[in-house]
Amino acid sequence: MAERSGRSRILASVLVGLGTFLLAVAILVPAYSLDRLKKTPLDLEVTTIASGTGDVLDSAALLEGRAQVDTGVPIVAQRYVIAEEPSDAEVVSLQAGQAVIRTDKQGDTGLLTASVDRVTVDRVSAMPVEPPVGTIQTSLDMPATEVSHTGLQYKWPFDAEQKSYPYFDLNIRTSQDINFVEETEINGMRVYHYSQVIEPTDMFEAVGDPTYRLSLPAETWGVPGGEEPVTMTRWYQNQRDVWVDPVTGVVIKGQEMMNQYYARDKDEPEVTVLQAVLPFEESTIENQISQAKDGQDQLALASRTVPLVAGILGAIALIVGIVVGIRGGRGEKGAVAGGPATPPSGSGQAGGRDEWASSDKTEEFPTVQMDKGDFDESGFTEPPRQQ
Repeated sequence: MAERSGRSRILASVLVGLGTFLLAVAILVPAYSLDRLKKTPLDLEVTTIASGTGDVLDSAALLEGRAQVDTGVPIVAQRYVIAEEPSDAEVVSLQAGQAVIRTDKQGDTGLLTASVDRVTVDRVSAMPVEPPVGTIQTSLDMPATEVSHTGLQYKWPFDAEQKSYPYFDLNIRTSQDINFVEETEINGMRVYHYSQVIEPTDMFEAVGDPTYRLSLPAETWGVPGGEEPVTMTRWYQNQRDVWVDPVTGVVIKGQEMMNQYYARDKDEPEVTVLQAVLPFEESTIENQISQAKDGQDQLALASRTVPLVAGILGAIALIVGIVVGIRGGRGEKGAVAGGPATPPSGSGQAGGRDEWASSDKTEEFPTVQMDKGDFDESGFTEPPRQQ
């Protein structure tokens, strides 16, 4: 009995300890794990493709002395984003290679724009941090230029809000607000829709590229004036729409309605450079949704599933451990108070004699009837008669 009680005490202690541990896990896992999970991964690698049709200035024809604009041109915008150094527990550096290509021409003749953008961002808020200062490179023949990045670009913060955020435009290298429009759904996923409108902006003033302000004969531009030089500036305007998973900050879909043109007056476009509507392709949208769902699942596991299961199992183990401990204690005390269930051997214990003396045992021990004549002065003269 003592051995069984000992085992009960051990089991009770194990169950209580396990229950306490699981309850602690249920409390601590959300607080600890969520902070670690709500960060841009250090192995980030994302490819997005947007496509559409538009009007494009034929740069080769312009060099030959005529401003030719091709219409209905198939256009693809590709972007490849990876994490690089310096990156640590708090920040991640991103490198984004971007290219806009007209697919009806091969090789370099189809390349419209290309750039390599580098920026270091906070892994939670996705906002740029310095140092290091971000850089932008638009030509392999020219070194990258240091440019302070001041807004979101490739990702939204975790737990995005229904408000305006600053958004950095790579083309004019400044930030403007991108405003919350609505909550909606894309392919069954809840998303926040943001929109940014950029009014016509002087690209020469913004970037300083000499090709953004050209003096060419009027006839080259296709305007009256013959051989007289006419100076035109390249202008940029855009409506950018972004649909974001508010939980993880993953950009599910993007679209740009871009218009770049040469003009003497920003309000009177004269020669189109690039005018197109470029939304994410469906394959890109599906890939982004998959990435967002993976992030949501990890957050749900840490914030709800693990704490719930650990809490339930912990409570059960704790209750069972307490019950086992109480029952084991009661069993041990009962054995001591009641005494052994079998009579003691030997006659040295008074309690044993009293119990057996008071018991009715006439059936087990035969009585002996003896008369006076059965014995004399020296003892029995004949054996006693058993009845």
